[in-house]
Amino acid sequence: MKTISKMLLVTFALAISAAPALADDVKAGDLVISQAWSRATPGGAKVAGGYLTIENKGTTPDRLVSVSADIAGKAEIHEMAMDNGVMKMRPLDKGLAIDPGKTVKLAPGGNHLMLQELKGAFKQGDKVPVTLQFEKAGKVAVSLDVQGVGAQAPGDAGHSGHMDMKKMPDHSGMKMK
Repeated sequence: MKTISKMLLVTFALAISAAPALADDVKAGDLVISQAWSRATPGGAKVAGGYLTIENKGTTPDRLVSVSADIAGKAEIHEMAMDNGVMKMRPLDKGLAIDPGKTVKLAPGGNHLMLQELKGAFKQGDKVPVTLQFEKAGKVAVSLDVQGVGAQAPGDAGHSGHMDMKKMPDHSGMKMK
């Protein structure tokens, strides 16, 4: 019996060490920022999305008002929404409200960080530093964990780095406002 227990313990330890490292939760005032990630970018790409979850554990609202990143010439908070059957992407000029007791998820196909005019490629395994500016919590430094090109969530390797175009949002018909 002891041998089986030891084998299970070793197997568990190996499984944990083989799992990809995900960004640590970042606390800023009443806010908890977790699951910060991005996708690897193909060579020459000039844009990347950033995704994360923001939980407001307080009793007063806050607002994500801007984002910045040294690796990008321009960074914005974006939303994707249907407008007369057409998916449109636009910057949220007034930021994104984080109501008390609520969780806001920035994810592919919805609200996200848009990093533009990239100065370098995002490679799987990289950590990309960004600064979030909140109305009340102030500036918060976060690292985006870079996943595979086709990743749909943190910890998703993106099908061994191969892009699954059926799962990727199609940006070809989007209009920027």
